[in-house]
Amino acid sequence: MATETLTATSTSDSPSQVRVLLSTRHPDISLPENPGPILVNTNLRRYALSTLVNTLLQSEKPIPFEFLINGTFLRTSLDEYLTANGISAESTLGVEYVRAIIPPLYLASFEHDDWVSAVDFLSETSPAGKWAGSAGARKSGQERMLSGSYDGFLRIWSMSSEVLATSPSASNGGHTSSIKAARYISPSHLASAGLDRTIRLWKYSEDPEGFTASISPQVELYGHKASIESLAVHQPSSRILSASADHTLGLWSTKKSDAPAAPTSLLPSSTSQSFKRRKMGPSTSTPQRGPLSLLKSHTAPVSHAIFAPNDHTVAYTTSWDHALKTWDLPTSTCVDTRSTSHSLLSLSALPALSLLAAGTSARHITLIDPRASATTVSAMTLRGHTNAVVSLAADPESNYGLVSGSHDGTCRVWDVRSSRSEKEGRVGESLYVIERESLKGERKKVGGEGVKVFDVVWDTSVGIVSGGEDKRVQVNRGKGMVAEKGA
Repeated sequence: MATETLTATSTSDSPSQVRVLLSTRHPDISLPENPGPILVNTNLRRYALSTLVNTLLQSEKPIPFEFLINGTFLRTSLDEYLTANGISAESTLGVEYVRAIIPPLYLASFEHDDWVSAVDFLSETSPAGKWAGSAGARKSGQERMLSGSYDGFLRIWSMSSEVLATSPSASNGGHTSSIKAARYISPSHLASAGLDRTIRLWKYSEDPEGFTASISPQVELYGHKASIESLAVHQPSSRILSASADHTLGLWSTKKSDAPAAPTSLLPSSTSQSFKRRKMGPSTSTPQRGPLSLLKSHTAPVSHAIFAPNDHTVAYTTSWDHALKTWDLPTSTCVDTRSTSHSLLSLSALPALSLLAAGTSARHITLIDPRASATTVSAMTLRGHTNAVVSLAADPESNYGLVSGSHDGTCRVWDVRSSRSEKEGRVGESLYVIERESLKGERKKVGGEGVKVFDVVWDTSVGIVSGGEDKRVQVNRGKGMVAEKGA
């Protein structure tokens, strides 16, 4: 049976036309009857196509849509797309439609006394929450936020902006300098690291009603000879990764019984008793341990380290030496090196696409395929920031979404399908720019001065959470910003 052809007209004088075949992967917005190829004018853009789909759906309330052709969002007219991609107007274009993304609305701020260098969340959907299962899950409204600051303190916050607990001072087992990284290991255990070259493991306790809580030191880990820039944790294997300015990747155990003795040359005191413990108070001391291994191959400070998403025995690191390296952790071996043109400052995985996103000192994000079969280093470049990109986090609800934090004072939300072809390859454009709420009503700072973003995480339950130079943690809506995983 012949396919019916419909025509969407336009007010332009004799525009060229092309056949489009509309489809979606979401049953709730699929067309009730398949109209087959539809003849439309090539000067149509997203808004006109969205109107067409709503007409076919007979929607009582118009639904805004986005459109993908060959896996890439349509950001021009159909005519411009055909010309840019060398496609004849005689072809039939397969056009997929998805719900348009929702802006990352500002939700809340948590004010600190100093710069906020690290943020993490405990919720039903966060890594630590999932590892804990029902035993430690935090229901909606009961989530907990962890922040690390340049004042050397960790803080646990409720969603009502109340500080529930603060880590001890340096004289009582706390950090002796600024914190650069902080992560939940489990609902009751934390890890932090920073300029004092140590990783510290903490126990978090909270009464059932959530009115009182405490952060107490459990273990001090020594091994690095310079500041620690980032941490990654994998609770099921009791392992921690650390990226350090001493050019090494550290591998550590969260279990005191499994960890080697701490190197005596790096301990804060040389007295015989302090080889095992450092005295903190009249009756309090903290065990000290060393690394399982320190992996050397980089020739400059290591900026970021992550576990491979589907294999905790593999790690990836980025460095100021322009390289992304792949490590086999059981053998402490660097098995692959990808060299780029710029210092790499941050790292996140997009596992469904087999890609790693690396933030650079050159203000862009490079998407790299780390597999041995990859023929090029850069699969795509994401451009838009005006200063170094120092933090990245993948969208937990989409295979294609990413948020970046930059020293330009903004976070940007990306969908890697929103891209265009240029001479140097595929170039992506951000969907949204998240400004610092502390700047509201003020002139934008040059280069992000005073509002640099240092860390960002993306949690399904809470949203996009970022900390920065403005001494605040900022929370923005994160749901529905990038089309779902199946799209």
